[in-house]
Amino acid sequence: MRQEPDPADLYPEVAAYSSLAAALQATAADQGLSLPMTATASDPLRHATFTSVIPHRHGSYVTAWHFERSWTIWGSSNNRLMICGATKDLRELPKVILGWVDGASLDEIAEAAPFKVVTGRFEVPDNNPAAVIASEWQWLLKDARDADWPQYQALIEAAHAEPKLRRLYPFTSHWALSFSTTPDYPFSLSFISIDSPRGTGGYTIREWWHGPTLTEVSTPAEAVSIAVARIPAELLQTSSDISAEDS
Repeated sequence: MRQEPDPADLYPEVAAYSSLAAALQATAADQGLSLPMTATASDPLRHATFTSVIPHRHGSYVTAWHFERSWTIWGSSNNRLMICGATKDLRELPKVILGWVDGASLDEIAEAAPFKVVTGRFEVPDNNPAAVIASEWQWLLKDARDADWPQYQALIEAAHAEPKLRRLYPFTSHWALSFSTTPDYPFSLSFISIDSPRGTGGYTIREWWHGPTLTEVSTPAEAVSIAVARIPAELLQTSSDISAEDS
């Protein structure tokens, strides 16, 4: 098994301040900024948290990688990841952290970040289901564009273009696309799971992820058509009710 390096050896500039939180505060001070950081007692050299003035922003922290020099920033809103990005330069983090802390918009945070940080989701302060579903679709579309997997991107775009599927909450397991009427776990009963081919092959249709194969089709349009035909009537009604309530 590969030996994990001592964090003090991998991050000597952090060890000099005894915690990642203190190192980030010192780095921010060099830039004329003040950061409210808190060290994590269980792993002070590799983990630090921060709190936003916006109540629905939470789960905000920076982590250091264990085997190579890099840091990742994470920020969630109403239990959904909004910002996430990695950098090898500690000096790139303070402006991003401060934007999140001070309530800057996601677009403003992305502009301030010299590395990719926004997930594609948009914040839904009141957590209403229709807006959360729309936000998740935006994340899925961005994720598909970034995946370097043309067949998968084509499937996500085709599913999003279908109004009956677009009203449902999209989620993936091992890259297989499924749908739910609710954006909160536990999801509604699965009625389809679609696997995308890599290179050659077709789109594999199952009732749930890793279930028995029902059929295989050659195009995303065919897969979407089967998905629509398999939507249970009660799910169609529920999704229509959610759309009507939030319109």
